[in-house]
Amino acid sequence: MSDLALLIPITAIAIGPVSWIANNWLRARHGYPPLDYRSSRRRRGGAAETDLEAERKIMLLTNENDKLTGQVSRLEERIAVLERIATDPAERTAREIEALRDR
Repeated sequence: MSDLALLIPITAIAIGPVSWIANNWLRARHGYPPLDYRSSRRRRGGAAETDLEAERKIMLLTNENDKLTGQVSRLEERIAVLERIATDPAERTAREIEALRDR
């Protein structure tokens, strides 16, 4: 009976480290960085750093989105001109080209 009484507290104490090792093994196996044993405590204090990184990423994505939106609008304008050239009668297109040459 004394062996069982000694085994229960040892098992209770060992559950934490064993689960931490299993968690890190699974994270490493699936390509995630392993956690520090104090990472949950650090997350509470390091939230400002994570917020700054998130804001920086949002700003970069917003700038890229604005750039791509401008590029798409320019391409749409060019496509509209090409469609107009393709669908207009030849005489009208020739007159417009001559008018541009006369300028």
